Amino acid sequence: MVIKSSINPPVFFSSVLCIFALVLVGALWPNEAQVLFKSVQSWLELKAGWLYILGVAIFLIFIIFVMVSRFGDIKLGPDHSEPDYNYKSWIAMLFSAGMGIGLMFFGVGEPVMHYLAPPDADPRSLEAAKEAMKITFFHWGIHAWTIYAVVALSLAYFSYRHKLPLLPRSALYPLIGERIYGPLGHCVDTFAVLGTMFGVATSLGFGVLQVNSGLNFLFGDSFPISSGMQVALIAGITLIATGSVFSGLDKGVKRLSELNLALAILLLLIVLLFGPTVSLLQSFVQNTGGYLSELVGKTFNLYAYEQKNDWLGGWTLLYWGWWISWSPFVGTFIARVSRGRTIREFLVGVLFVPTGFTFLWMTVFGNSAIDAIMHQGADYLAEAVSTDVSVALFIFFEHLPLSSLLSVIAVCLVVTFFVTSSDSGSLVIDNLTSGGDLNAPVWQRIFWALLQGLVASVLLLAGGLQALQTAAIASAMPFLLVMLLICFGLFKALQDDWLKLSSVQLHTTSVQYASVNMSWEDRIEVLVSHPSYQQAQDFVDEVARPALSKVCQGFLSRGFHAEMQHIEDRVRLMIGGEDSQTFIYDLRIRAFILPGAPQTEGQDTSQHSYYRVEVFLEHGGQYYDVMGYTEEQIQADIVTQYEKHLHYLHLSCAEYVESP
Repeated sequence: MVIKSSINPPVFFSSVLCIFALVLVGALWPNEAQVLFKSVQSWLELKAGWLYILGVAIFLIFIIFVMVSRFGDIKLGPDHSEPDYNYKSWIAMLFSAGMGIGLMFFGVGEPVMHYLAPPDADPRSLEAAKEAMKITFFHWGIHAWTIYAVVALSLAYFSYRHKLPLLPRSALYPLIGERIYGPLGHCVDTFAVLGTMFGVATSLGFGVLQVNSGLNFLFGDSFPISSGMQVALIAGITLIATGSVFSGLDKGVKRLSELNLALAILLLLIVLLFGPTVSLLQSFVQNTGGYLSELVGKTFNLYAYEQKNDWLGGWTLLYWGWWISWSPFVGTFIARVSRGRTIREFLVGVLFVPTGFTFLWMTVFGNSAIDAIMHQGADYLAEAVSTDVSVALFIFFEHLPLSSLLSVIAVCLVVTFFVTSSDSGSLVIDNLTSGGDLNAPVWQRIFWALLQGLVASVLLLAGGLQALQTAAIASAMPFLLVMLLICFGLFKALQDDWLKLSSVQLHTTSVQYASVNMSWEDRIEVLVSHPSYQQAQDFVDEVARPALSKVCQGFLSRGFHAEMQHIEDRVRLMIGGEDSQTFIYDLRIRAFILPGAPQTEGQDTSQHSYYRVEVFLEHGGQYYDVMGYTEEQIQADIVTQYEKHLHYLHLSCAEYVESP
């Protein structure tokens, strides 16, 4: 029996070797490793904190510019492509992979911690409560998703638009060209594998503490808080994730993500209805306004005059480093599920939809917890947050009706979030180590899912999880510099792409000027007809192919490289070499459902279909039909599109030389 594989050896084996080496260091010398990595992180925060702040600000400005500019009309894929997933599934997967588990862990904890120890207000004051929510919104808001969006947009654009592998190395193509396939590209992908592995593994390790705390809170000594129980829980979660990985992206991650979102909305609504509902809704509006009003100031705030380096390093810089270290993983996954959307649609969805839900979540849980401490004497909740954040959510539920039910839902939600993180992490790592193969054998994804659980268990038992988490955050600095290069390269590529689009848009049909014997009645007859597949195929064979063949011969006779291809229901003409300057004119038969025809799932719709012969250029379909054109009209259309192609080359490559 031959086991099939599709691994990229330089990335796969170097990643496995580095993972085992780092796990060995973290397991055998956890304290020394943590001290070393912590000292590196502290030095970076003290000496290069300004670069973290400036870099994230640049990402935000760049992404907002791309979203509102003309570049937003470009599709992540060919011009004719459609999204692979509907909005519900897409948003659910964004939310689950991005930071769903973090909301469970910090939804109560972070607002309360800022309320108890704010940087710019008196502890436990009214001003401290307001400031706590502004800071929480700032750390979990649009900046985090901007960091993810930079990587995700670049990967999706170069993979789906320019047919490069769905790998971090592809984002550097505008800067280093074909060298992305060499050692430099292998290093970038290996770095992304390590960040993904240890990001998911450390989160799995720390998050299982919350699952253990929740089960102990619900069932007492039946689920004692111990290392053995936590390893058993990791094993169980890993096995569930392995089953989900076996199901694939469409069945596993998609369905789990939709379940996550449904459970999260249910839990949110219950807490909202059982809590001070009107006050929470008022707080949500005011918190959002406060966040927006101070967005610029907080974005650039380094406390340069107050010198609050400890607070800044322990909160904002820590978060920025954490989001950056996770960006190869989350960015790759978001790119994987976002094919076919326009850049503007993609960025609006990635930036604002999860952020809006996060703001509502933090308001409902954070403001409810602060209100309980401020006005209802729940000091026990403040003590729980200060001593053990993992149990704070369950202590918070004691303040509400149906506390046991809420705790059960929360435990289920934490587990499904972790399964989704492990599942999506396995898919991403497998993609990275297989050279971008989206159909790699299942055993490879199972291997990475099991390895994540093993790494988390070993480090949890040895006490090395904190060391690896610190190392992952410290590694954010070099990747911050890579992300700045990614922004520059993406901007250059988008400029060129828009130039190409603008040179061929506003198609003027050649029927208007081609000299043929066709009356307007004949043209109407063509426009209102609904051709069958055989009629479309006959048109391709009898009219389109001879027309393209004559144009091909015309270019060959003038010394150009030109060739034709005829594959089933399409015929293609290529003029030029095998590079980005090749002109492609492609005619394809496409099927459409007749207006008003029944569309029952699984039913044969061929009898209710009609067919068009549409034009496709190098960057995708142009949405116009040449069915009914004569040979001369098709030839005129080819020449028109070729003229636009030459105009694009002139604008992108030519340099003006002043006449003497």
